[in-house]
Amino acid sequence: MYSIGKMCSVFQVSRGGFYTWLKGKLSNRSIENQMLEQAILEAFQNSKSIYGSPRITRVLNKKQIKVSRPVVARIMKKLHLRSIVKKKFNVTTDSKHKLPVHENKLDRDFRLGTLAAAWVKILR
Repeated sequence: MYSIGKMCSVFQVSRGGFYTWLKGKLSNRSIENQMLEQAILEAFQNSKSIYGSPRITRVLNKKQIKVSRPVVARIMKKLHLRSIVKKKFNVTTDSKHKLPVHENKLDRDFRLGTLAAAWVKILR
């Protein structure tokens, strides 16, 4: 381990400045940010990691913690918190159409002997 004097000279900081910093207390903003981080983390965990910054902002405002959405987003980014986004189920086929259904001539047997032996004709 290195001496304090050696480290202060390497980092070009006075010894007195180092000891003043060591005794110093956190600023009001730092204390407020720590409390916000804790509240945001709690709200995020209570939502099972689903809520993003807009919803967490609403939750905190309901708890009488006045904070803006950009501040919540900044703190969430700092804490590496990302909401889980679930995609909605979309039906991609319409089985109740009135169009003719053609017979299946290949019967899913795509192992034909020659190249390009089976072609698909699309009727519109």
